[in-house]
Order: sequence, then structure tokens, then C-alpha cells
Amino acid sequence: MTCSAKGCRSAAAYGVVWNNPKVHTPTRRKVWLACAEHREHLSSFLSVRGFLIEVLPVDQLGEQDG
Repeated sequence: MTCSAKGCRSAAAYGVVWNNPKVHTPTRRKVWLACAEHREHLSSFLSVRGFLIEVLPVDQLGEQDG
């Protein structure tokens, strides 16, 4: 899995879980993948907009409910 940051080809270490309440149902979860370098940038981008739910290690993404 590769980081979702534009132009990055690094391996993803984190899943940045988010939801846009204007577009998605409350239970819907979207995930951007992030390498260690881009984790904070992607999380901040979503947090400022009120979309960020949580950041999880990639190996825990399959353990989510919903």
C-alpha cells in the first residue's frame, strides 16, 4: 500500500480515517493511507475541516467496525 499524499510513493504506515458529514452517512468511513512523513499533514488537512475521525496503524484498519 502506498501513501495517499500527492506524488509520494512511500509505503503507508497509517490509515487516516475520516468522514465528510455533508456527503457521507454518519457510519461511513473513508481512509487515506499515510507514510510517517505525511501522517501529520494529511491528518491536519482533515482535522481543520472537521472530517478527521482517527489515525490508526495500517495493520489495525481491518479491525474497525462499520
